[in-house]
Amino acid sequence: MSGGDVIGIDLGTTFSCVAVARDGKIEIIANDQGNRITPSFVAFTAAESERLIGEGAKNQAARNPRRTIFDAKRLIGKKFDDPEVQRDLKYLPYPVVNRDGKPCVEIEVQCDVEKVKRAFRAEEISAMILGKVKETAESYLGKPVAGAVVTVPAYFNDAQRKATKDAGTIAGLNVIRIINEPTAAALAYGLENRVEKNRKRMNALVYDLGGGTFDVSVMQIEDGRLFQVLATGGDTHLGGVDFDNRVVDYFVDLTRRKYGRDIRGNGKALGRLRRECERAKRVLSHQSREIVEIDSFVDGIDFVEPLTKAKFEELNLDLFRRTMEVVRTTLEDARLGTKEVDEVVLVGGSTRIPKLREMLKEMFHGKGPCKGVNPDEAVAYGAAVLGANLSGQANAVPGVALVDDFTTKDDRQTTADIKVYQGERPLTKDCIELGGFVMSGITPALRGVPKVDITFEIDEDGILKVTAREKLPTAESQSITITDYKGNLTQQEIERLVEEAKKMAEEDKMAKARVNARNELERYIYGIRNAICRIADEGSMEMVESAVGEASRWYEENQGASKVDHEKMLKKLEDVWNPIVNRLYHGA
Repeated sequence: MSGGDVIGIDLGTTFSCVAVARDGKIEIIANDQGNRITPSFVAFTAAESERLIGEGAKNQAARNPRRTIFDAKRLIGKKFDDPEVQRDLKYLPYPVVNRDGKPCVEIEVQCDVEKVKRAFRAEEISAMILGKVKETAESYLGKPVAGAVVTVPAYFNDAQRKATKDAGTIAGLNVIRIINEPTAAALAYGLENRVEKNRKRMNALVYDLGGGTFDVSVMQIEDGRLFQVLATGGDTHLGGVDFDNRVVDYFVDLTRRKYGRDIRGNGKALGRLRRECERAKRVLSHQSREIVEIDSFVDGIDFVEPLTKAKFEELNLDLFRRTMEVVRTTLEDARLGTKEVDEVVLVGGSTRIPKLREMLKEMFHGKGPCKGVNPDEAVAYGAAVLGANLSGQANAVPGVALVDDFTTKDDRQTTADIKVYQGERPLTKDCIELGGFVMSGITPALRGVPKVDITFEIDEDGILKVTAREKLPTAESQSITITDYKGNLTQQEIERLVEEAKKMAEEDKMAKARVNARNELERYIYGIRNAICRIADEGSMEMVESAVGEASRWYEENQGASKVDHEKMLKKLEDVWNPIVNRLYHGA
C-alpha cells in the first residue's frame, strides 16, 4: 500500500486512541474536545434517539444509564451463554439480550415516525467507536485515511479477531493489519533500538493492564530487527473496570448497611456511583485519601464517604496478585527467570496504580519500567509505527503455516468430519470450537492407509485457514477459513451493517445540522433582545417584540423541528429585524 496515511488505532475497553506517522515522527491525534484519548462509549438520547460517541456519551451516562453503552470489547466475538458474559451482565446498566446465541444491546431508537427496539451486536458498537476515531484522524489529516492497523489483546481468539476486523469494515475502514497490543507497545518504546551493540538479543516483558483486559507478553528482540514472541498470557476479564467493580460493590454494601437502601437494581444510582469510584481511583494514584461524594444519591440521601489508598488496595489485592501470577506463568512458558528480563514495559492506564508498580518492581529485583511514552497512548503509537512501515511495503510480516498428517479410523472410510478447536486444554470439550467441515472423496481403503495432510495457515491478522488434502496426485483440497466461526457475521450481514452505519452517520450529520440551526436561531433571538433597547420608534419596537415572542414560543414548542424549519423561522425573524437595523444605522 502506498500513497496514503495508515493510522494506528488502539480500540480499548474504556478508551480508544489514534495515531499517525507524519514528517518522520508519530503524532497522537486529539479528538474534537482536544483530548488525546476518547472514551469507548456510545449513547442514544432518550428524547430524540440522537447518537453520541465518546465524551458526549460518557458525560451523560449517569442520567441515561440504560441507553449508554460501554465495555463492548468485553462482548465482542463471544456467545451469550459465555460465563464471563453472564458475570458481566450484573454490572451493565443497559439491557443485553440473546440474539442467535450472541449478546446484543437492546436500545429503543427512532425509526422514521416511530420508536422501535433495536438489538446492536458488539461489532456494531465497536464500529461506531472506530468510525469516531477515523473521523478524528481524517479531520486532522484533511483527507481520507488509506488504511488502519487495529490492535487487539494478544490472546484474543480467532472469533474475537475476526469480529474486530468486521467492526473496522462496518466503520468504513480498510483494516490492513490486526496486531497484538504488546507487540505494538514494544514498537512504541523502540525496544528494537535498545539492543546493545555487544549483545545480539534482548528479553522484554510487556505488562498491559487496561480498562477491561490484561496481557503479558515475553518477547526476544534479535539484532534490533526480529521480534520473537516467546510466550503470552493474560486474562480477557481483568482490568481497571474490575477494580472499579470491587469499590462499587464495597459502597453498595455500605449503603445497604449504613443507609438501609439497596441500590443494586437502581441503574441511575449505580451509574453515578461507578463514575465517582472511577474518579476516586485515579486520584488515589497520587494521594492517600479521597472523598466519594454524591448529592441526592438515593431517596434524597447525600452520599459522603472516604476511600483510602489502603482500602482500595485491600479490596483489589487478590486481583493485583492474579496479575503477578500471570507474569510468573508466562515467564515459565518462555523458560526465563525474572533476572533474565532486560526491559519491563508498562501499558494501559491501570498500570499507574502505585501498588502494582511496587509489586512488579519487587518481582524484578528493583528494575523499573521503561519510560518515555504515555501508557495510555503506547499501543496506538506502536500501531502507527507499523502502519507507517506497511504504507511503504516495508517490513511486511508473512503468515505462517503448519502441516500435520492424519488418516482414517474405519475400513473403506470416504469422508472425515474435521473440526477445529482453539485452546490449551487436553480435551476438546474444554476448548473453543472455531469451525469445521466434512472432507469427502477419500479413496476407499483399509483403515490407516489413506494419508491426509491438514494444513493450518495463520495470516498476518492471526486469522486461521484450515486445508485438508489427500496425499494423491489427483486429489483436490478442501478448506475452511475460520471466518465462518459460529456466530461471526456473514459477508451479507457485514454489507448490511455497513449500509446501516452509513445511514446512521448521515442521520448524525443531519442531527448536528439541526442542532447548529437551532443554536443559530437561539443566538439570533437573544441578540435582538439585547439590542432592542436601541430602537426609538415605538411601532417598530412593538413589531420586533411580537416577532421575537413568536420565535421564542416556536423555539420552545418545537424542539424536534428540522434544520429547514429552524432556518425558516430564522429567515422570518431576519425579515422583520434587518430593515429596522438598516434604518437605525442609516439614520445614525
